[in-house]
Amino acid sequence: MQPGFRYLPGHLGADQQRQLVETLRLAVAEAPLFTPVMPRTGRPFTVRMTNLGTLGWVSDRDGYRYQSTHPETGKAWSPIPDTLLGLWRAVSGYPHDPEACLVNVYKGGAKMGLHRDEDEEEFTAPVLSVSLGDMAVFRMGGPERGGKTETLKLSSGDVVVMGGASRLCYHGIDRVLPGTSTLLKDGGRINLTLRRVTKP
Repeated sequence: MQPGFRYLPGHLGADQQRQLVETLRLAVAEAPLFTPVMPRTGRPFTVRMTNLGTLGWVSDRDGYRYQSTHPETGKAWSPIPDTLLGLWRAVSGYPHDPEACLVNVYKGGAKMGLHRDEDEEEFTAPVLSVSLGDMAVFRMGGPERGGKTETLKLSSGDVVVMGGASRLCYHGIDRVLPGTSTLLKDGGRINLTLRRVTKP
């Protein structure tokens, strides 16, 4: 993988994972899942999503952006749980807290094409990713589209930190492997992506 990429397998134990899922259920009740669409085509994403934090990432016909309110309810996003803030402080190597936690829910063949997280102002902060539920095939390339890519299977409780040169590399999820975890009652996968958006 690219320099600055850190893979922390099984970083969250089973009890931590279960507690985090319950915390997320309460947060999603306040900031419900929605289906974003692509800016130009209006084609819906295959994942459903919501956000936690002072800012949330959204995609619609007007483009990609961060905003302080839920696009459907108009309410502020739920706060980032202390568990995730503690994780960020422990492994990110960055001195300021994240402002956004994107929650992506993968079910029924959902996947995520290769993309770069580049809508933020602050690129010296890493992107921190937490996997919950079924195993996913993560693909990562370089800073330019095309070229060689590598894959890594991410299991429930795994944490990935994309910093340094890996911060602006293309990455995505090829597929989720059903039945590889019992964490989520109805199966599927939840991915949490913690990001610092603005410069401190």
